Formats: sequence, structure tokens, C-alpha cells
Amino acid sequence: MSGYRELHDASISDPAEFWAQAAQAVTWSREPQQILDDTNPPFYRWFPDGELNTCVNALDRHVAAGRGEQAALIYDSPVTGTKRTYSYSELLDQTARFAGVLRGLGVGKGDRVVVYLPMIPEALITMLACARLGAVHSVVFGGFAPHELAIRIDDARPKVVVTASCGIEPSRTVEYKPMLDAAIERAEFPPEHCVVVQRDHLRCELIEGRDLDWHELMATAEAADPVPVAATDPLYVLYTSGTTGKPKGIVRDNGGHAVALLWTMRHLYDMEPGEVFWAASDVGWVVGHSYIVYAPLLLGATTVLYEGKPVGTPDPGAFWRVVSEHGVKVLFTAPTAIRAIRKEDPDGAYVGKYDISTLKYLFVAGERLDPDTYHWATEKLGIPVVDHWWQTETGWAIAANPMGVQQLPLKAGSPTVPMPGYDVRILHADGEDCKPGEEGAICIRLPLPPGTLPTLWGDDERYLRSYLSEHPGYYLTGDGGYIDEDGYLFVMGRIDDVINVAGHRLSTGSIEAVLATHPAVAECAVIGVADEIKGQVPRGLVVLKAGASGDGLPAMLVASVRDEIGAVASFKLVDVVPALPKTRSGKILRKTMRGIAAGKDEPIPSTIEDPSVLDALRPILRR
Repeated sequence: MSGYRELHDASISDPAEFWAQAAQAVTWSREPQQILDDTNPPFYRWFPDGELNTCVNALDRHVAAGRGEQAALIYDSPVTGTKRTYSYSELLDQTARFAGVLRGLGVGKGDRVVVYLPMIPEALITMLACARLGAVHSVVFGGFAPHELAIRIDDARPKVVVTASCGIEPSRTVEYKPMLDAAIERAEFPPEHCVVVQRDHLRCELIEGRDLDWHELMATAEAADPVPVAATDPLYVLYTSGTTGKPKGIVRDNGGHAVALLWTMRHLYDMEPGEVFWAASDVGWVVGHSYIVYAPLLLGATTVLYEGKPVGTPDPGAFWRVVSEHGVKVLFTAPTAIRAIRKEDPDGAYVGKYDISTLKYLFVAGERLDPDTYHWATEKLGIPVVDHWWQTETGWAIAANPMGVQQLPLKAGSPTVPMPGYDVRILHADGEDCKPGEEGAICIRLPLPPGTLPTLWGDDERYLRSYLSEHPGYYLTGDGGYIDEDGYLFVMGRIDDVINVAGHRLSTGSIEAVLATHPAVAECAVIGVADEIKGQVPRGLVVLKAGASGDGLPAMLVASVRDEIGAVASFKLVDVVPALPKTRSGKILRKTMRGIAAGKDEPIPSTIEDPSVLDALRPILRR
């Protein structure tokens, strides 16, 4: 491990020197003289006196270097039958002109713009245009229902929302505009304007005075020059965990973000300028932010924007077609996608239908890569299948196999080793280090490296409470696991009640809050259960009020969750039960129920109030 080990050791022993060197790859309008400001722990800031523009680093500098005709963005949309390539010059022109549109609508440095778009080029253009102005974008995943969108609008308080008339799925069209209208009706702080991309597949009615047509605005737009911002100024806010109360807005700064992501492209993903990188994710998720939009463009690579599915658009060979047609070197997706492909094509017949010789690596993240899926993909593709682990909060990999530095032996079930900058420790509840192989809470010793969250949007106190209070001096990841004798990390799952549905983190509490509003429900619990395709799906258990009828209730509850949270929750399993198991203090034993549902021989906790309740639930949970 000498190459990797030396790099990691250097990043931990002298982080300022390590990241000062990495920062030289970024174009600064004012180069930082101070690398790490550690005067106000636990609020550490990177490159505090530096100044830059992220859009300049992603677009302008490559054009200025004479590479304007190189492909920057490949848009591949099997749901519309569209393929289009944007050169760096074309993407810069579109971005600068939409920045001019936003500036004309009063958007300036520090103002927020909510992005509620499907996987179309306008999504990237909007994000980059915000970066150009020094504005703060907040992308809301297109699957979110009006309630969830409204609370994000109220927290971000945007001047403008950018949306589209619809999103297009293989079997249906999702009308975005009615959901946005309903969200704005609910919001306390509605935007001044909405810019709408009218798609040919389905057009929508615009509200006069508020709604503006994207294409009409762009026809007369004048390009806006980039606005330099402080490295510590926010680039974006991304909400996580699907909470129903005040949402948790992850803040990403400009300077640390650019330095860290650019570093990962060469050292982790083994990419060079001009090569093709495809993150088969969604711009509404952190992977889409980091590795569809920013990292490939910061490097000067070509990024693929795919509006389709791993299966059904039209078949389980969809991914291999995209790799073959566009010469993809690195594919980054979720284990969910590979499991879906494997389910439809267990023998890998579709892999052989395409020339995928350009594909050098398959990277996966978003949830745990189970050994069966790892072995299947390794066998069928004949390339390294690299599991790596990170979070919305970190913005890039905590643990991975650094393919651009040293390819370490792969271990099924492990995302390999901590990346430079991450001092990963496994801690007991008392804060003591666990021994090799011993499970505990996965924590990271402060300071976190560049590119990770410096705080939460408008809520320093919640940042401290959520991540830093459990073990002073450490960031609590919320996951449990262990490090083996070789230094490999194994992530075993969440230590709280957040579940991971196809790479999307959802709070079980948010679903419970919806169930509890039904007049027939006395109390409820939601647990995450294993799913072959999505990794985890939520399962609801409800207790009826006295005299209430359960006829048709499960279907009504499923519909309510879809309306309030969205189809992204994949909520389909509801059981009406006589009672829920609780401790004597009234806490519902969710962890115990999760274990039983997983088929474990779960012991009856000593704190349980009535053991017979748990006994009655066992056959229900295991079916």
C-alpha cells in the first residue's frame, strides 16, 4: 500500500500542505495565502482568503486554453429519442446567457435559485449559471411532491425557481408544473419568478406575471460575466434525509469543493482531460452535483447526462449501449441499477451485444454493494468493480480504492480504505477506539477535508447537534461498521432510523408523520427492510384507533405517502397490527423489528414492556 499509504499519511499529518498542493490545479482570481483556518473549531474553513469562480474553472478556462471544441456534455435521452453533444464553447455560451437571464430577474451574489428539473441540459446550465453569478442553487429532486418542495422553498427562500413542463418516464409523463404551483401555494416565501422549460412532449400553462418561458428569455439574453466569490462563499444547498419538519440543508462552499473534486478525478477515478465520464445518477442527488456536473467539467473531461433507466429504455442493455456509443471510460452508478440489470439479464447476454472496450472501471456507491452483485458485475464486465462510500454531507468519497494512485486488492463488501483527508475511526459509545474487526460508530476526526459540509444552511446549532456533539472532535457519520486488520473499512448500515432507498436517504420519521395523519391510525412505525433491487424499502406497521376499520387502509396510506413525499419513497408495504412493541418508557423497538424482518434470531430486549406483543409480530414481520 506504499503509494496510497504515503499519500493518506501526508494528508493527515499536514493537511494544510497536502491541500495547498492540490489547490494549485484550480484557477484562482486571488490565490489563497492561508489554507486552513482552524481558529474557531469545530467550524473549520478551507482557503479562507482565496477567491475564484466555479463556473470559470468548469468552462471558461478550458475554452481559453484552446479546447473549446472538445465535447463537454453528451445528452443521451432514450425516453425522447434525443442525443446531443455540447462543446465547451457551446456550453459556456448557453451558461453565460442564462446567467444573464437570471441577472435580469434580480439574481445576484448570494441569492438562491431552486432548480426543479428533470435530466435535461437546462439543469446543468442553470446550476453553472448560478455559480457564474455567485448565486446559490438548491436542486430539488424531481420526484418530490408539493409538500416536500414547499418546505425546501421556504428554507432556501429563492428569488427564482427554474422548472420544466414535465419529466418523462418510460411508462408515464410526470407533470412538474402542477406540483410546483401547489408547492408555491403552500409556501410562505414564494419566488418572484419561475422560469419554465417547455418540453415538446407536454407543454403547460404559464401564470402571467410570475412564469417565464426559458426559450423566449434565452432568445434575447445577453451573456453575463463571471463574479468572483470568496472560497468560503456557498455554491449550493442540497437538502437531505427527507425530513418533514425543518429540512436539513447541506452547504457546499466554492473553494474547497473545486479543489477536492478536481483532486478526486485524477487520483480516485483515474481520469484525464478529454476522457468520457458517466455518472448514471440524477442531478437532484449529491452524486449528480459532484460527478455529473462539477468534477468532470472542472477537469476538462466529457460528462454524460442520461435521461433514462438501466432497464426498460428499452432493455437491460441500455447502459452498455451508452458506454459503447460514447466511449465511456468510467461508469459510476448505484448497486440498485446493477441489481436491476442483473434481474432482467442474469446471464449478461446484453453485455456481449456491445463493444464496451473503452470501459475501464465500474464505480458504485449510494448503498452497500452486496457480494453477489459485486461478483456478477466483475465476472460479466471483466473490469474492476469499485465500491466506494460517501454521503451527501461529504460531497465525495470517504472511503474508496484510489485507482489513479494505486489499485489496491478489492474485498467484497468493503469500500476499501479511507481517502486522503479522512481520518476515519471506529468508536465505542464511550469514545474509545474499537479494535480491528470490532464494530462501532464510524467517525471522522476533525477537521474534515475540503469539499465537505462546513455547516448546515442557516443552522449552525443543528450542525453541531447532528454531527459533532456525540464525540467531541469527531464528525459522526451515522453509520456503523469496522476496520479490519488490513485497514479496510466495512460499512454495516445506519445507526439511526434513516433508510436508503435506491441511494436516496429517507427518514422513516417523515413517512410515519404521513401515516399518523390518517384518522383511523392510532400509532405507527416504519422500518427499512431489505429489497433485492432498491437495497432497502420502507415497511409500515399501523395500529388502529378503537372502532376504526382497516378495510382498504393500506392502499389509502400508500397513496398518502406518494402524495406527500413522492414515488421516490417506494412505499408499498403496510400491515395493520394489534400493537407495537415498546420499552417501558414508551420507545418503539424499531431496531428489534428490523432485525426480525431481516430473519435474525432477535432476542427480546430486557426493556420491553410486553413481550407478547413482539411474539405476535414475528410471523407478520417475517412473511
